[in-house]
Amino acid sequence: MEKESLNPRPILIAIAVATTGVLPAFLTGGLAVQIRDELGFGAGALGLVVAVFFASSALASVVSGRLVERVGSHRGMRVAALVSAASLLAVSFAGSWEGLVACLVLGGVGNSITHPATHLSLAREVPRGRQGFSFGIKQSAIPAATLLAGLAVPTLGVTVGWRWAFVGGAALAVLISLLVPKEVGGGIRRVKEARSGDARLGSLVLLALGIGLGSMAATPLGAFVVESAVASGIGVSAAGYLLALGSAVGICVRVVFGYLADSMGGGRLRLVAGMLGVGIVGFLLLASGVSWLLVIGLILAFGAGWGWPGLFNFAVVKSNQGAPAAATGVTQTGASSGAAAGPLVFGFVVEATSFGAAWLLSGVLALIAAAAILAGRYMLLRDHSLAPKS
Repeated sequence: MEKESLNPRPILIAIAVATTGVLPAFLTGGLAVQIRDELGFGAGALGLVVAVFFASSALASVVSGRLVERVGSHRGMRVAALVSAASLLAVSFAGSWEGLVACLVLGGVGNSITHPATHLSLAREVPRGRQGFSFGIKQSAIPAATLLAGLAVPTLGVTVGWRWAFVGGAALAVLISLLVPKEVGGGIRRVKEARSGDARLGSLVLLALGIGLGSMAATPLGAFVVESAVASGIGVSAAGYLLALGSAVGICVRVVFGYLADSMGGGRLRLVAGMLGVGIVGFLLLASGVSWLLVIGLILAFGAGWGWPGLFNFAVVKSNQGAPAAATGVTQTGASSGAAAGPLVFGFVVEATSFGAAWLLSGVLALIAAAAILAGRYMLLRDHSLAPKS
Protein backbone atom coordinates (compact mmCIF):
# COMPACT_ATOMS: atom_id res chain seq x y z
CA MET A 1 0.00 0.00 0.00
CA GLU A 2 1.40 3.38 -1.04
CA LYS A 3 2.23 5.79 1.75
CA GLU A 4 0.43 9.11 1.97
CA SER A 5 2.17 12.17 0.55
CA LEU A 6 4.22 14.05 3.11
CA ASN A 7 4.60 17.81 3.47
CA PRO A 8 8.15 18.24 4.84
CA ARG A 9 7.60 21.71 6.32
CA PRO A 10 6.09 20.67 9.70
CA ILE A 11 8.88 18.12 10.19
CA LEU A 12 11.66 20.56 9.32
CA ILE A 13 10.20 23.20 11.65
CA ALA A 14 9.83 20.64 14.43
CA ILE A 15 13.41 19.39 14.25
CA ALA A 16 14.76 22.94 14.04
CA VAL A 17 12.81 24.04 17.13
CA ALA A 18 13.68 20.87 19.06
CA THR A 19 17.38 21.31 18.22
CA THR A 20 17.41 24.85 19.61
CA GLY A 21 15.64 23.56 22.71
CA VAL A 22 18.50 21.27 23.78
CA LEU A 23 21.35 23.30 22.27
CA PRO A 24 22.17 25.22 25.50
CA ALA A 25 22.92 21.98 27.36
CA PHE A 26 24.89 20.16 24.69
CA LEU A 27 26.82 23.19 23.50
CA THR A 28 27.91 23.56 27.11
CA GLY A 29 28.96 19.89 27.15
CA GLY A 30 30.80 20.06 23.84
CA LEU A 31 32.73 23.19 24.86
CA ALA A 32 33.21 22.02 28.44
CA VAL A 33 37.02 21.97 28.26
CA GLN A 34 37.21 25.64 27.30
CA ILE A 35 34.38 26.76 29.59
CA ARG A 36 35.81 24.96 32.62
CA ASP A 37 39.27 26.38 32.00
CA GLU A 38 37.94 29.95 31.96
CA LEU A 39 35.29 29.76 34.68
CA GLY A 40 37.19 27.33 36.89
CA PHE A 41 35.06 24.34 37.91
CA GLY A 42 35.34 20.54 37.88
CA ALA A 43 33.63 17.60 36.18
CA GLY A 44 31.09 17.27 38.99
CA ALA A 45 30.13 20.94 38.65
CA LEU A 46 29.78 20.48 34.88
CA GLY A 47 27.41 17.59 35.49
CA LEU A 48 25.41 19.79 37.86
CA VAL A 49 25.14 22.55 35.25
CA VAL A 50 23.67 20.18 32.66
CA ALA A 51 21.52 18.56 35.35
CA VAL A 52 19.99 21.91 36.25
CA PHE A 53 18.99 22.43 32.62
CA PHE A 54 17.07 19.16 32.50
CA ALA A 55 15.72 19.51 36.04
CA SER A 56 14.06 22.82 35.19
CA SER A 57 12.75 21.19 32.02
CA ALA A 58 11.32 18.28 34.03
CA LEU A 59 9.61 20.56 36.54
CA ALA A 60 7.92 22.54 33.79
CA SER A 61 7.07 19.66 31.40
CA VAL A 62 3.60 18.65 32.59
CA VAL A 63 2.41 22.26 32.79
CA SER A 64 4.00 23.03 29.42
CA GLY A 65 2.27 20.05 27.81
CA ARG A 66 -1.18 21.17 28.94
CA LEU A 67 -0.42 24.78 28.07
CA VAL A 68 0.58 23.83 24.54
CA GLU A 69 -2.69 21.91 24.13
CA ARG A 70 -4.46 25.21 24.86
CA VAL A 71 -2.43 27.77 22.92
CA GLY A 72 -1.45 25.62 19.95
CA SER A 73 1.71 24.02 18.67
CA HIS A 74 2.99 26.87 16.51
CA ARG A 75 2.77 29.50 19.21
CA GLY A 76 4.40 27.07 21.62
CA MET A 77 7.28 26.40 19.21
CA ARG A 78 7.84 30.11 18.64
CA VAL A 79 8.00 30.86 22.36
CA ALA A 80 10.29 27.87 22.97
CA ALA A 81 12.79 29.00 20.33
CA LEU A 82 12.89 32.55 21.69
CA VAL A 83 13.43 31.36 25.26
CA SER A 84 16.28 29.14 24.06
CA ALA A 85 17.78 32.09 22.18
CA ALA A 86 17.71 34.15 25.37
CA SER A 87 19.41 31.35 27.27
CA LEU A 88 22.16 30.91 24.68
CA LEU A 89 22.86 34.62 24.49
CA ALA A 90 22.97 34.86 28.28
CA VAL A 91 25.53 32.03 28.45
CA SER A 92 27.84 34.00 26.16
CA PHE A 93 28.04 36.66 28.89
CA ALA A 94 28.35 34.27 31.85
CA GLY A 95 31.26 35.16 34.10
CA SER A 96 30.92 32.48 36.75
CA TRP A 97 29.65 28.96 37.36
CA GLU A 98 26.62 30.38 39.16
CA GLY A 99 25.79 32.61 36.21
CA LEU A 100 26.07 29.64 33.85
CA VAL A 101 23.61 27.69 36.03
CA ALA A 102 21.08 30.53 35.94
CA CYS A 103 21.31 30.70 32.14
CA LEU A 104 20.66 26.98 31.78
CA VAL A 105 17.65 27.12 34.10
CA LEU A 106 16.08 29.46 31.56
CA GLY A 107 17.10 27.14 28.74
CA GLY A 108 15.46 24.20 30.50
CA VAL A 109 12.13 26.02 30.61
CA GLY A 110 12.38 26.63 26.88
CA ASN A 111 13.18 22.96 26.30
CA SER A 112 10.12 21.89 28.30
CA ILE A 113 7.93 23.68 25.76
CA THR A 114 9.64 22.36 22.64
CA HIS A 115 8.73 18.69 23.09
CA PRO A 116 4.94 18.88 23.58
CA ALA A 117 4.71 21.66 21.00
CA THR A 118 6.56 19.70 18.32
CA HIS A 119 4.78 16.44 19.20
CA LEU A 120 1.39 18.15 18.88
CA SER A 121 2.39 19.69 15.56
CA LEU A 122 3.45 16.34 14.11
CA ALA A 123 0.40 14.51 15.49
CA ARG A 124 -1.96 17.06 13.94
CA GLU A 125 -0.19 18.00 10.69
CA VAL A 126 1.49 14.79 9.49
CA PRO A 127 -0.55 11.93 7.95
CA ARG A 128 -0.84 9.00 10.36
CA GLY A 129 0.91 6.65 7.96
CA ARG A 130 4.04 8.85 8.05
CA GLN A 131 4.11 9.87 11.71
CA GLY A 132 6.73 7.32 12.75
CA PHE A 133 9.07 8.72 10.13
CA SER A 134 8.31 12.28 11.25
CA PHE A 135 8.96 11.47 14.91
CA GLY A 136 12.23 9.78 13.99
CA ILE A 137 13.36 12.91 12.16
CA LYS A 138 12.16 15.22 14.92
CA GLN A 139 13.89 13.19 17.61
CA SER A 140 17.12 13.63 15.67
CA ALA A 141 17.19 17.08 17.25
CA ILE A 142 19.23 15.86 20.21
CA PRO A 143 22.04 14.27 18.17
CA ALA A 144 21.78 17.26 15.82
CA ALA A 145 22.48 19.52 18.78
CA THR A 146 25.42 17.36 19.88
CA LEU A 147 26.70 17.33 16.28
CA LEU A 148 26.63 21.15 16.23
CA ALA A 149 28.34 21.14 19.62
CA GLY A 150 31.00 18.74 18.36
CA LEU A 151 31.71 20.84 15.29
CA ALA A 152 31.79 23.98 17.42
CA VAL A 153 34.83 22.67 19.31
CA PRO A 154 37.38 22.77 16.45
CA THR A 155 35.70 25.54 14.42
CA LEU A 156 34.96 28.07 17.17
CA GLY A 157 36.00 26.81 20.59
CA VAL A 158 39.71 26.50 19.79
CA THR A 159 39.80 29.45 17.39
CA VAL A 160 37.69 32.52 18.28
CA GLY A 161 36.48 31.27 21.67
CA TRP A 162 33.53 29.41 23.20
CA ARG A 163 31.43 32.52 23.83
CA TRP A 164 31.01 33.20 20.10
CA ALA A 165 29.61 29.68 19.64
CA PHE A 166 26.75 30.58 21.99
CA VAL A 167 26.17 33.89 20.21
CA GLY A 168 25.86 31.97 16.94
CA GLY A 169 23.45 29.53 18.57
CA ALA A 170 21.27 32.39 19.82
CA ALA A 171 21.12 33.94 16.36
CA LEU A 172 20.12 30.56 14.90
CA ALA A 173 17.33 30.17 17.48
CA VAL A 174 15.91 33.61 16.70
CA LEU A 175 15.94 32.83 12.98
CA ILE A 176 14.09 29.57 13.60
CA SER A 177 11.44 31.33 15.68
CA LEU A 178 10.76 33.61 12.71
CA LEU A 179 10.30 30.61 10.41
CA VAL A 180 7.50 29.10 12.51
CA PRO A 181 4.23 29.93 10.70
CA LYS A 182 1.13 31.26 12.43
CA GLU A 183 -1.22 28.72 13.95
CA VAL A 184 -3.81 27.34 11.54
CA GLY A 185 -7.13 28.29 13.12
CA GLY A 186 -5.22 30.24 15.77
CA GLY A 187 -7.67 29.72 18.63
CA ILE A 188 -7.21 28.49 22.16
CA ARG A 189 -8.66 25.04 22.68
CA ARG A 190 -9.30 22.79 25.63
CA VAL A 191 -7.25 19.71 26.39
CA LYS A 192 -9.29 16.74 25.30
CA GLU A 193 -10.31 14.25 27.93
CA ALA A 194 -8.60 10.89 27.54
CA ARG A 195 -10.54 8.66 25.18
CA SER A 196 -11.18 4.99 25.90
CA GLY A 197 -8.27 4.06 23.63
CA ASP A 198 -5.80 6.40 25.32
CA ALA A 199 -3.15 5.07 27.69
CA ARG A 200 -3.92 5.33 31.38
CA LEU A 201 -1.84 7.35 33.80
CA GLY A 202 -0.36 4.24 35.45
CA SER A 203 1.21 2.99 32.23
CA LEU A 204 2.41 6.51 31.35
CA VAL A 205 4.13 6.80 34.73
CA LEU A 206 5.89 3.47 34.26
CA LEU A 207 6.96 4.45 30.75
CA ALA A 208 8.15 7.80 32.14
CA LEU A 209 10.33 5.83 34.56
CA GLY A 210 11.75 3.80 31.67
CA ILE A 211 12.56 6.77 29.48
CA GLY A 212 13.93 8.54 32.56
CA LEU A 213 16.42 5.77 33.32
CA GLY A 214 17.31 5.48 29.63
CA SER A 215 17.93 9.22 29.45
CA MET A 216 19.97 9.06 32.64
CA ALA A 217 22.19 6.46 30.97
CA ALA A 218 22.54 8.24 27.62
CA THR A 219 22.59 11.98 28.32
CA PRO A 220 26.19 11.93 29.57
CA LEU A 221 27.17 11.06 25.99
CA GLY A 222 26.54 14.62 24.90
CA ALA A 223 28.09 16.18 27.98
CA PHE A 224 31.13 13.96 28.63
CA VAL A 225 32.22 12.13 25.47
CA VAL A 226 34.71 14.86 24.55
CA GLU A 227 36.31 14.87 28.01
CA SER A 228 36.26 11.06 28.17
CA ALA A 229 37.99 10.83 24.80
CA VAL A 230 40.60 13.40 25.84
CA ALA A 231 41.24 11.41 29.03
CA SER A 232 41.85 8.35 26.81
CA GLY A 233 44.61 10.20 24.95
CA ILE A 234 42.64 11.62 22.01
CA GLY A 235 43.23 15.28 21.07
CA VAL A 236 40.59 17.92 21.81
CA SER A 237 39.78 18.66 18.15
CA ALA A 238 39.64 14.95 17.27
CA ALA A 239 37.37 14.36 20.26
CA GLY A 240 35.05 17.06 18.96
CA TYR A 241 34.87 15.32 15.59
CA LEU A 242 34.16 12.02 17.37
CA LEU A 243 31.20 13.66 19.10
CA ALA A 244 29.99 14.86 15.71
CA LEU A 245 30.43 11.33 14.29
CA GLY A 246 28.42 9.73 17.07
CA SER A 247 25.74 12.36 16.67
CA ALA A 248 25.51 11.72 12.93
CA VAL A 249 25.08 7.99 13.59
CA GLY A 250 22.35 8.80 16.10
CA ILE A 251 20.52 10.95 13.56
CA CYS A 252 20.61 8.21 10.92
CA VAL A 253 19.35 5.53 13.34
CA ARG A 254 16.46 7.68 14.57
CA VAL A 255 15.32 8.52 11.06
CA VAL A 256 15.60 4.95 9.74
CA PHE A 257 13.84 3.36 12.70
CA GLY A 258 11.15 6.02 12.59
CA TYR A 259 10.52 5.18 8.95
CA LEU A 260 10.33 1.47 9.76
CA ALA A 261 7.94 2.15 12.66
CA ASP A 262 5.22 3.27 10.24
CA SER A 263 5.10 -0.24 8.80
CA MET A 264 5.03 -1.99 12.17
CA GLY A 265 1.74 -3.37 13.44
CA GLY A 266 3.05 -3.40 17.01
CA GLY A 267 6.08 -4.13 19.15
CA ARG A 268 7.59 -0.63 18.98
CA LEU A 269 8.28 -0.47 22.71
CA ARG A 270 9.76 -3.95 22.59
CA LEU A 271 12.14 -2.71 19.88
CA VAL A 272 13.05 0.24 22.11
CA ALA A 273 14.05 -2.22 24.84
CA GLY A 274 16.14 -4.18 22.33
CA MET A 275 17.97 -1.05 21.22
CA LEU A 276 18.81 -0.25 24.83
CA GLY A 277 20.24 -3.76 25.10
CA VAL A 278 22.61 -3.12 22.18
CA GLY A 279 23.47 0.25 23.70
CA ILE A 280 24.71 -1.50 26.84
CA VAL A 281 27.50 -3.03 24.74
CA GLY A 282 28.45 0.46 23.60
CA PHE A 283 28.67 1.74 27.18
CA LEU A 284 30.87 -1.22 28.13
CA LEU A 285 33.26 -0.42 25.26
CA LEU A 286 33.37 3.24 26.30
CA ALA A 287 34.31 2.04 29.78
CA SER A 288 37.38 0.25 28.41
CA GLY A 289 39.35 3.48 27.99
CA VAL A 290 41.03 2.05 24.85
CA SER A 291 40.93 4.57 22.01
CA TRP A 292 39.81 2.30 19.16
CA LEU A 293 37.27 0.49 21.36
CA LEU A 294 36.01 3.88 22.48
CA VAL A 295 35.20 4.78 18.86
CA ILE A 296 33.18 1.57 18.37
CA GLY A 297 31.48 2.06 21.72
CA LEU A 298 30.60 5.65 20.84
CA ILE A 299 28.88 4.51 17.63
CA LEU A 300 26.89 1.79 19.42
CA ALA A 301 26.00 4.02 22.35
CA PHE A 302 24.83 6.91 20.20
CA GLY A 303 23.15 4.70 17.60
CA ALA A 304 21.37 2.14 19.81
CA GLY A 305 21.71 3.36 23.38
CA TRP A 306 20.42 6.81 22.46
CA GLY A 307 18.69 6.16 19.13
CA TRP A 308 15.31 5.08 20.50
CA PRO A 309 13.50 8.21 21.87
CA GLY A 310 11.70 8.97 18.59
CA LEU A 311 10.34 5.43 18.46
CA PHE A 312 9.34 5.71 22.11
CA ASN A 313 7.53 9.04 21.67
CA PHE A 314 5.75 7.74 18.57
CA ALA A 315 4.44 4.77 20.58
CA VAL A 316 3.18 7.12 23.31
CA VAL A 317 1.44 9.38 20.78
CA LYS A 318 -0.14 6.39 19.03
CA SER A 319 -1.68 5.33 22.34
CA ASN A 320 -2.85 8.88 23.19
CA GLN A 321 -4.46 10.31 20.07
CA GLY A 322 -6.86 12.35 22.22
CA ALA A 323 -4.19 14.53 23.87
CA PRO A 324 -0.70 13.75 22.58
CA ALA A 325 0.96 16.87 24.00
CA ALA A 326 -0.41 16.24 27.48
CA ALA A 327 0.60 12.55 27.38
CA THR A 328 4.13 13.23 26.17
CA GLY A 329 4.30 15.99 28.77
CA VAL A 330 4.00 13.23 31.40
CA THR A 331 6.64 10.99 29.83
CA GLN A 332 8.87 13.99 29.11
CA THR A 333 8.93 14.66 32.85
CA GLY A 334 10.65 11.30 33.21
CA ALA A 335 12.96 11.95 30.27
CA SER A 336 14.02 15.35 31.58
CA SER A 337 14.42 14.08 35.15
CA GLY A 338 16.69 11.30 33.92
CA ALA A 339 18.58 13.71 31.71
CA ALA A 340 19.07 15.95 34.74
CA ALA A 341 20.28 13.17 37.02
CA GLY A 342 22.49 11.51 34.39
CA PRO A 343 25.20 14.17 33.92
CA LEU A 344 25.11 15.05 37.62
CA VAL A 345 25.68 11.48 38.81
CA PHE A 346 28.10 10.77 35.97
CA GLY A 347 30.23 13.81 36.80
CA PHE A 348 30.52 12.94 40.47
CA VAL A 349 31.30 9.29 39.69
CA VAL A 350 34.11 10.48 37.39
CA GLU A 351 35.54 12.68 40.13
CA ALA A 352 35.28 9.90 42.71
CA THR A 353 36.51 7.04 40.52
CA SER A 354 37.00 7.20 36.73
CA PHE A 355 35.29 7.59 33.38
CA GLY A 356 35.30 3.79 33.07
CA ALA A 357 33.21 3.35 36.22
CA ALA A 358 30.82 6.06 35.09
CA TRP A 359 30.22 4.41 31.70
CA LEU A 360 29.64 1.08 33.45
CA LEU A 361 26.95 2.78 35.52
CA SER A 362 25.32 3.99 32.28
CA GLY A 363 25.18 0.38 31.10
CA VAL A 364 23.43 -0.74 34.29
CA LEU A 365 20.90 2.10 34.02
CA ALA A 366 20.17 1.18 30.39
CA LEU A 367 19.44 -2.39 31.47
CA ILE A 368 16.95 -1.29 34.14
CA ALA A 369 15.38 1.16 31.66
CA ALA A 370 14.74 -1.65 29.18
CA ALA A 371 13.01 -3.69 31.89
CA ALA A 372 10.81 -0.73 32.91
CA ILE A 373 9.76 -0.05 29.31
CA LEU A 374 8.83 -3.71 28.80
CA ALA A 375 6.77 -3.55 32.01
CA GLY A 376 5.06 -0.39 30.75
CA ARG A 377 4.29 -2.12 27.47
CA TYR A 378 2.72 -5.00 29.40
CA MET A 379 0.46 -2.51 31.20
CA LEU A 380 -0.61 -1.00 27.87
CA LEU A 381 -1.51 -4.42 26.53
CA ARG A 382 -3.40 -5.23 29.71
CA ASP A 383 -5.36 -1.97 29.43
CA HIS A 384 -6.98 -3.28 26.21
CA SER A 385 -7.09 -2.01 22.64
CA LEU A 386 -3.47 -0.77 22.56
CA ALA A 387 -1.82 -4.04 21.54
CA PRO A 388 -1.50 -3.21 17.80
CA LYS A 389 -0.40 0.37 18.46
CA SER A 390 2.35 0.05 21.01
